[in-house]
Amino acid sequence: MTFAIDRYFGPGSTRLGAMILHPALESVPRARRWFRRFIAPHNPICSVDDCTLMISELVTNAVLYGRSDEPWLVRVEWYREGTSLRVEVHNPGFPANVRMRHPEANDAHGRGLLLVDSIADSWHAGPSRLGGTMVSFAVADAWPQ
Repeated sequence: MTFAIDRYFGPGSTRLGAMILHPALESVPRARRWFRRFIAPHNPICSVDDCTLMISELVTNAVLYGRSDEPWLVRVEWYREGTSLRVEVHNPGFPANVRMRHPEANDAHGRGLLLVDSIADSWHAGPSRLGGTMVSFAVADAWPQ
């Protein structure tokens, strides 16, 4: 399985990195590992464990719910915006279908966005500039001022 990592962030860009993953569940642990590896040199003071957990949830949702008649990929990008970290996950599909569920205690699924909502300072879902859906989260005070 192939994948790509993009660490280029040109002058004035807030993007710290990006990765492109196949829409398979094997991509979820890969996203965690690569995010950890490529965020470490930027020395965030926020919980990288919390961020990788949220990335896991959003990549899992992208893989499970992304839809396209054409071959497609999941794209994860992370940005430093002042002292905040913003992570975006892009996939094909319909943005209107992204919603937070309220599962029963014995439900096996449906807690991903609840988890993101409880950990992140904010999250957003909407149309992706790449077409399809983008779901993002932000962690304030990820770096000192």
